[in-house]
Amino acid sequence: MSRVILLNKPFDVLSQFTDAKSPTARRTLSEFGLPPGVYPAGRLDRDSEGLLVLTDDGALQARIASPRFKAPKTYLVQVEGAPEDADLAPLRTGVTLKDGPTRPAEVERVDPPALWDRDPPVRFRKTVPDRWLRITLTEGRNRQVRRMTAHVGFPTLRLVRWRIGAWSVEGLSPGDWREA
Repeated sequence: MSRVILLNKPFDVLSQFTDAKSPTARRTLSEFGLPPGVYPAGRLDRDSEGLLVLTDDGALQARIASPRFKAPKTYLVQVEGAPEDADLAPLRTGVTLKDGPTRPAEVERVDPPALWDRDPPVRFRKTVPDRWLRITLTEGRNRQVRRMTAHVGFPTLRLVRWRIGAWSVEGLSPGDWREA
């Protein structure tokens, strides 16, 4: 029987168990007391937070991580600026990035979510508004959400992956995990 672990990956943590590339000690998954034999199904950038699914089932890892299977991934995204529906329309139809066109995304403006504090906090600027979006993708390219929001003129300030398919990070504090 497969094991599935849901981890709320904190900001500034690599989505891997070791960091052989850095002479300075960067934080990794090894500090969270995860069970042996499970590995991340996909990645979540060091500067992103939220749901990371780990499993010991290679086929399940592929179904979650591969764009071929179109597993929906939902993100809560704080952007710089105040986008209106017309600004977000290109994301809903797909935009063309340097590595080609994206699939259409589900995008909606949302009220600021009740999230944990981030350490360090997102910079605050009195003269520049920020807004929250809920974005659902069915692909997962490198830094895709950040590149898409920047493409339409609203750079990402904070990115929290909230859901992958039916799994959610709801109820987990940063660094906490549970079996699914």
